[in-house]
Amino acid sequence: MSRRGLLGAGLFLAVTIAAFESTAVITALPTIVDDLGGRSLYGATLAANFLANLVAIVAAGEAADRRGPARPFAICAVLFVTGLLVTGVAPSMIVVVAGRALQGGGIGGFGALAYVGVRRGFPDDGQARMYAVLSAGWVLPSLAAPFLAGTIVDRFGWRWVFLAMVPPAVIVSGLAVSQLRHLPLVEPRPDGEPRPASLVPTSARLTVGAGMVLGGLPSAHWYVAGPLVIGGLVVGVPALQRLLPNGWHRAARGVPAVIACRLAVTFAFNGVDSFVPLAADRIHHATATVQGATIMGSSLTWSLGQIVAARLHGRVAPHRMIGVGSMLLGLGGALVIPVVSASTPLWVTFLCWAVGGLGMGLLFNSTTTFAMTSTDERTAGRVSGQISMADSLGYATVGGIGGAIVALSERGTIALTTALVITFAISVAAAAVAVVASRRVV
Repeated sequence: MSRRGLLGAGLFLAVTIAAFESTAVITALPTIVDDLGGRSLYGATLAANFLANLVAIVAAGEAADRRGPARPFAICAVLFVTGLLVTGVAPSMIVVVAGRALQGGGIGGFGALAYVGVRRGFPDDGQARMYAVLSAGWVLPSLAAPFLAGTIVDRFGWRWVFLAMVPPAVIVSGLAVSQLRHLPLVEPRPDGEPRPASLVPTSARLTVGAGMVLGGLPSAHWYVAGPLVIGGLVVGVPALQRLLPNGWHRAARGVPAVIACRLAVTFAFNGVDSFVPLAADRIHHATATVQGATIMGSSLTWSLGQIVAARLHGRVAPHRMIGVGSMLLGLGGALVIPVVSASTPLWVTFLCWAVGGLGMGLLFNSTTTFAMTSTDERTAGRVSGQISMADSLGYATVGGIGGAIVALSERGTIALTTALVITFAISVAAAAVAVVASRRVV
C-alpha cells in the first residue's frame, strides 16, 4: 500500500475507533451505573467527555498549525488509551467520569487532526473522497456498536467494552502517527508577522460556560437553573464568538456561513436522532433492538449521501449541495413527527428518517470539503477545529434543550408527546436556518 493509502487507513481507523467508543458507551452506561452506583453522575459521565472535547479541539488544531499534526495526534492517542484503561478498571463512578474526560480529550483531537492530515496529505482532487471516508468512520460504527457493546456487556462484563479497545487503539494510532510524520512541514511565517495568540484559555472559558448551561437546563428549580444558565451564557458566549470565525452568527459569506450551517444541521439531526428512540420506547413500547433499528436507516443513507456528494464534487456548486441536503434533513425531521402517535408503524419512521440521513450525508461532506479547501496550510488546524467545535456544540445544545423539554414531561408539566413534538419542531426549524445560511456559502 502507498504511503498516502496508509495515511488514509490510519486516519479512518482512528476516527472509527473513537466513534465506536462514543456509541458503545451509551449501551454500557446503564449497566455501569447499576454496578458502581452513583446514578446522579450519569449525565456527568456524558458531559465530561463533551467538555474535554472542546478544549482538545482547539489545542490540537493550534499544535498542528505550529508543528504539524503528528505530535498532537500522538498526545491525543495517549489521552484516549489512558482514558480507556482508567474507565475499564474504575472502582467508582467518579473515576469513570475522569476516564471519560480523558477519552474526550483524545477524541476531540482525533477529529480535528484527521481533517488536517487530509488537507496536507492528499491532492485537491482526492480530498473530497477522503473527507467522505472520514465521515463514514464516524457514522458506520453506529450500526454495529450498540449490538456489539451489548453482547460484550452480557457475556464478559462492561469493563471489556473499554479494555478490549486498548490494543487496536494503540496499533491504529501508531499507524496514523507514523504516516503523519512524513507530511511536509508548514512554511514558517514571514519575518515580523506575529503568531496568533493561543485560544486554549478561551476554549477553557467556553467549557466552563457550557458546563454551567448544561448543568442548569434540566434543573427543576428556577433559582438553580436561572443563575447557572445565565452565568454560563455570560461566560461562554464571548468565548464562543472568539473561537468561531467572525460573522458566523449572521452566516457571513464563505467559511463563517459553513460553520453556521454545520452548527444548525448538527443540532437538527441530533434533535431527531436522539429522541426517536425515546418515542419508540415510551410510546410504542419497543425493545432496545427495535429502538436502535428505527434510526439505523439514517446511518445508511448518510453514507450514501456522502458517496453522492464526493462524486458530484466539482460539478455541483457547494452551496446548492448544502442547501438541498438541509432541505432533505428538514423534510425528514418533519415526516418523523407522527412517531409520537402509537398508531404510526415504526417502519414508517425508519423510512422517513432515512430521508433526513440522506440530506445529512450530502451536506456534511460538502461543508467539510469547502471549508478545508478554502483555507491555507498555516490555518488548516484552526479551521478544522472550528468545524469540529460546531459539531460538538450542535450535539450538546440540542441534547440540553431537548433534555430540558423532556424533563418537563417527567415532572408532569406537559405530556411526553407534546415535549417530543416541540423538540422535533425546533430541529426542523434549525434545518430551515441551514437552508438560508447555505446561500451565503459562496
